[in-house]
Amino acid sequence: MTPKRGDRAAPPTLPGEYAIRFAANDAAKGWEDLCRQAAGHTRAAYEALRDNPCPRPETDRQHRLKYDLAWANHDGVRLEQWQYEVTAGGRIWYVVDHEARVCWIKHAGTGHPKATDR
Repeated sequence: MTPKRGDRAAPPTLPGEYAIRFAANDAAKGWEDLCRQAAGHTRAAYEALRDNPCPRPETDRQHRLKYDLAWANHDGVRLEQWQYEVTAGGRIWYVVDHEARVCWIKHAGTGHPKATDR
């Protein structure tokens, strides 16, 4: 998604950090919704994804998805899929390309993702 006039400016990636990019337009829209609803928590999520997108051990807010959601394809590559719990319902789902040091946001939203409802 190319930034345009009026868009927020993203900080540059520093050495050792992961770049954070949107894998879909819906993810970018959901990110903006999260920023409006919970700016501080979304900022904390941004910093966690930038610094350590796959923490070991996992944290209460940041953990790998399970079962058929544990993996997702991005540009033809199968990558681990993780979740960051921004708020009680707000979630960010992302995959991490460690080789390119890019964290791809596949989903962001203020409500709990329907894909986990069973």
